[in-house]
Amino acid sequence: MAASTVEDVVFHRDPQGELLARLYRPSGKGPFPVAVDLHGGAWTSGDRTQNVAIASALAEAGILVVSLDFRMPPAKRYPATLADIDAGIGWTKAHAAEYGGRPDWIGGFGTSSGGHLILLAGMRPASAGSRLAFVVSGWGVIDPLLRYRLAKEAGAQNFIASHHAFWGDETAMTDGSPPAILQRGDQRDLPPTLVFQGDADEWVPKPMVEKFAAAYRAAGGDMRAEFLPGAKHSFFRDDPDGPNGRKAIALTRDYILSRTVKT
Repeated sequence: MAASTVEDVVFHRDPQGELLARLYRPSGKGPFPVAVDLHGGAWTSGDRTQNVAIASALAEAGILVVSLDFRMPPAKRYPATLADIDAGIGWTKAHAAEYGGRPDWIGGFGTSSGGHLILLAGMRPASAGSRLAFVVSGWGVIDPLLRYRLAKEAGAQNFIASHHAFWGDETAMTDGSPPAILQRGDQRDLPPTLVFQGDADEWVPKPMVEKFAAAYRAAGGDMRAEFLPGAKHSFFRDDPDGPNGRKAIALTRDYILSRTVKT
């Protein structure tokens, strides 16, 4: 199966302007599973075109992908950015059928900071209508407070500045941290989730992810954690066609297809 169309659509308008989504529509009539895609960029950069390699591969496998733009600093920061993402999920649910998608089979995936945001959207949907059927977090910055402290230890001024711009302070980082949300018990949903990353990721330590996955399951959710051998945080950007890059795409594709809802 091959992607038949790639097009941009407006999914939200307000006095600040328009927000676009890039749709990757598989060939055929469907119905297709649907994945809302959130890009990375340390919460402060990137756009809907960032995950084109993954989105294209998913469309070729028969998955409709909706890659969202969302406003970042200085236009919006946490938690206001989440309203744009919620609008994108709502638009996708309202319009998926027009593009051959299944409205009852809509989940999301994200990479790096987008992997964090899709987890947050899954655990804290704004309403019942915003619930996701599944979540895939690829090398997601699952604990922003931990990453902030690691960046300070490493003197990574670019990441420190990004944290300040998007989060403001450590209180906000804790409020928006999925592991801390579980500890507080203030999640609103626990969709089936795959988290994966390199086992040498310098910003998202493997033991923290394993502990988070165990806590997610203990809270009643279904979470699978996978680790790519020797991969650091930038593995996909550095070598998307390498073994770990190919595995990242395969993990995302196969997990989404495994979440099939029977008609």
